[in-house]
Amino acid sequence: MTLRQATDFAQLSALVKQAGLLERRRGYYAARIGANLAVYAAAWVAFALLGDSWWQLVVAVVLAVMTTQLAFIGHDAGHKQIFASKRWNLITGYVHSGLIGVSHDWWVGKHNRHHANPNHEDEDPDVDISVLAFTQRQGEAKRGPLRWIASHQAALFFPLLLLEGFALHWHSIRHSGRERFLMIANVVVYLGVVFWVLSPVYAIAFILVHQGLWGLYMGCSFAPNHKGMPVLSAGHTLDFLRKQVLTSRNIRGGWFVDFLLGGLNYQIEHHLFPSMPRPALRHAQVIVSEFCHRRGVSYAQCGLFRSYGYVLEHLHEVSAPLRKAAV
Repeated sequence: MTLRQATDFAQLSALVKQAGLLERRRGYYAARIGANLAVYAAAWVAFALLGDSWWQLVVAVVLAVMTTQLAFIGHDAGHKQIFASKRWNLITGYVHSGLIGVSHDWWVGKHNRHHANPNHEDEDPDVDISVLAFTQRQGEAKRGPLRWIASHQAALFFPLLLLEGFALHWHSIRHSGRERFLMIANVVVYLGVVFWVLSPVYAIAFILVHQGLWGLYMGCSFAPNHKGMPVLSAGHTLDFLRKQVLTSRNIRGGWFVDFLLGGLNYQIEHHLFPSMPRPALRHAQVIVSEFCHRRGVSYAQCGLFRSYGYVLEHLHEVSAPLRKAAV
C-alpha cells in the first residue's frame, strides 16, 4: 500500500464531511419509522378482522414486505445512523428486533465482522454459509447433501432464500444471549395468534407465505451487494478504501430501488461510511464515484436484475468443479 493510498480515504472523508452528509436525519427517520409501524399495525388489524379466510395470504404478503422494512430500520440503528446517542440507537434496534424476531445483538456482531472484512473468504461470516460455496475451496470442503446443494447452487439460490426467514429466527434463538427469551416470546406469540385466528390449513399457508417471502425479500436485498464481486483471502494488501469499494456493488434504479432495498443499493457508500444516514447515501454516491474515477479505482454499479445475473453466474462458475466431479 502506497502513501497516496493511505491518504485517499482521509481526503474522501473530508469531502463527505464538508458536504454535511454525516449529520443525523431525525426527521426522516421519525417519518419512516412512523409510517412503517402504522402499516405494520394496520396489517395485523386486517388480519384480526378478516378471520379464517384465504384473503389472509394477501395480508401475509404485506407483512413480508413490512417485516423487511422494519429490518432495514434495525440495520440502520445497528450502524448508529439514526441518533447520535448510542442508547437510543440500541432501543430502536431492540424494539424492531423484538417485532421481527431477529436478535439485534447477534446480528450486529455478525454484520460488523462483515463490514470489517467484506467478501473475505476466512473472515466474513456472509461468505461462510453452509449450503453455498463462494469459492472453489469452499466447494471442495462440502460433503454429503451440502456438496450436492452447492453443486447446483445457482439453480437453488432463490428457492433457498425462501428458508432465510426461518433460518434468521433459528440463529437468533440459538445465538442471542440476553435476547433469547424475547426471541422465543416472539415465536410463541406469533404462532399463538396465527393459530388462534386461523384454522390449521390457513395458518400453515399464512406462515409459509409470510416467512418465505420475508426471507426471499431479505435475501434479494442483501445478495446483490457483494455476491459475484472479488473474494479476498489472507495476505491481501488492499487499503481500507479499496477493500470496501472493490468488493461492493451499487444498484441503479432511482427512488423506487432506494425504497425497495432500504438504501442498501448504495452499498459502496454504506461500506465506506457505515454511520451515514440512509437519505444521505444518494448524495454521497456522486462524491464517491467521482473520487474513485479520479483515483482509478473500479466502481461497480448496475441494474437490479443484472446484479442477480452476476450473482447466479458466479455461483454457477464456482460450483462447476463439483458438477464435473459428480459425472
